[in-house]
Amino acid sequence: MAEISTLARPYAQAAFKRAKEANAAQNWSDSLTFLSLLVQDEALAGIVANPRVNKQNTAQLILDICQDQIHDEAKNLLKVLIENDKLPLLPQISVMFEQYKADDEGYVNVELQSAYALTKAEQGKYVAMLEKFLQKKVNASVSVDKSLIGGILAKAGDKVIDGSIRGQLHQLAKRL
Repeated sequence: MAEISTLARPYAQAAFKRAKEANAAQNWSDSLTFLSLLVQDEALAGIVANPRVNKQNTAQLILDICQDQIHDEAKNLLKVLIENDKLPLLPQISVMFEQYKADDEGYVNVELQSAYALTKAEQGKYVAMLEKFLQKKVNASVSVDKSLIGGILAKAGDKVIDGSIRGQLHQLAKRL
């Protein structure tokens, strides 16, 4: 995983730098998300991996699929990635770009996992606590994971806050 991040980082940084210069962070974000989902498609992945399909045909195929879904500079990035055999890095580039964008705009994306569905009031309470702890605005996505037994698991980038019963039982088992 570290190798993929290392390879994707320069592309993500360059894309973010260009997005900031052009004041087009949201356009870049939308384009990278679309391309990321596109390259993860199994049918397209088979074509891209086929050594009989040359790079120019691969680029033209993807550009034909994209049409107006991505902007011109993202098309240029796509061509560079294809030319350098780095197309599989697109999902990681997209993730890193979103992290740079969030840091720049002063918010953090947090994945909240709960053993049971949370009410809006409970979500608001957890978001407020996380904003105070992380000292940034929090964009939370909530999911249900019954294996937590109870409590909350929050993931914000590389930080994990485990307030679940499963996590507490795991810590107790390690101490014993």
